[in-house]
Amino acid sequence: MSSPQNRLARSFFERYTPDVARDLLGKLIVRRIDGVSLVGRIVETEAYRGFRDPASHAFKGKTSRNSVMFSRGGLAYVYFIYGSSFCLNATSEQEGKPGAVLIRALEPLSGIEEMMKNRGVEDAQELTNGPGKLTRALMIDSTLNGEDLVTSKRLYILNQQTPLSVGTSARIGVSKAKERHWRFYVQGNSFVSKRNA
Repeated sequence: MSSPQNRLARSFFERYTPDVARDLLGKLIVRRIDGVSLVGRIVETEAYRGFRDPASHAFKGKTSRNSVMFSRGGLAYVYFIYGSSFCLNATSEQEGKPGAVLIRALEPLSGIEEMMKNRGVEDAQELTNGPGKLTRALMIDSTLNGEDLVTSKRLYILNQQTPLSVGTSARIGVSKAKERHWRFYVQGNSFVSKRNA
């Protein structure tokens, strides 16, 4: 596994959001809790931009909920959805230019027993194959909204060079801008949330 010194730099995130979303595939998310590392490989993402993306939280401007999207790239944007789940995003692009990448699915690698306890499930295949599932498994909630993924000791992303076959599709559950194939996933990976979307 990559060392903490191999975490992604700010410059990785401060780029065009769909490029960041695609390039996050294969990278490792690390969640540190009480000295334990919960680690998963990113296998599915979605890109959301700003004022010209009607599917984005930032489309209608800055609010208290989406303000992290308007900050610099490399921050955790965590929000509550459907009254039941948190979603984890990594902000992208430059400050004042909103962008975020939704982390839709992970392949669990380390700390799997702890993830199972957090989720209350015993099937590893069901642990992190969806955005709400992975945040529960990694104990990610609104207290991590705005966390700096570049410098944090609690939540960060490590670089890892892994050969991948990347698939694309329209974003899941989105009724607007469906022509934008800004969902990226690792083809053939069993932890992708929806393989035929």
